[in-house]
Amino acid sequence: MDDLGAGGPSITVRHEPVQARAAHRIEALLDAAAAVVVEHGIEHLTTALVAERAGASIGTVYRYFPDRVAVLVALAERNLERMRLAIERVLGAEHASWEAALEAIVTAMVETFREVPSFRSLRTGEGLDLGPQNREPVAPLFVADVAGYLRARWGVQIVAGEHEHIELAIGGLDALVTYAFLHDPDGDPRYVAMGLQIAREQLAPVFATGR
Repeated sequence: MDDLGAGGPSITVRHEPVQARAAHRIEALLDAAAAVVVEHGIEHLTTALVAERAGASIGTVYRYFPDRVAVLVALAERNLERMRLAIERVLGAEHASWEAALEAIVTAMVETFREVPSFRSLRTGEGLDLGPQNREPVAPLFVADVAGYLRARWGVQIVAGEHEHIELAIGGLDALVTYAFLHDPDGDPRYVAMGLQIAREQLAPVFATGR
């Protein structure tokens, strides 16, 4: 006798893990927030607009984000991660010279600005007003990655004082690429080229001969 009862054979339902469902829901909410930022601007983003755009209840938004600032911070963190992944892919590839690698980094940055919704207006959140808190500057976060790449790929041992050259190269490049996209959705090539030039000038002493 079938012990599954009168209702017929049972079907085993495989439920997606709770953490995975939450991660997917957060991604969907952040996608919605990015769309709102692009359409209305950072200052007009609200949790209600995020919920409406995501097709979710306001309670769902509040389950993960206590307020609009938390949404923006999370979106900025995701933007930073996407930039880091883009640069990591460049640093993991083979390049004929460090100048070619630098040009590839610039290309990755430009593509991130063009392809990641909200990146032009929000970037990685340095301009967010968080009250007494401050968003950390981006450039120092990449110094260790670039220094490690220079050592592993080109055998360059970074000595005292040269980390500043790397930070200024990254910071100057970041500032000028950001400015290039301030009024131009494709990025004003003049400022992109200037950022590349400044980065080259700052990194040149690191590659000086006779070390």
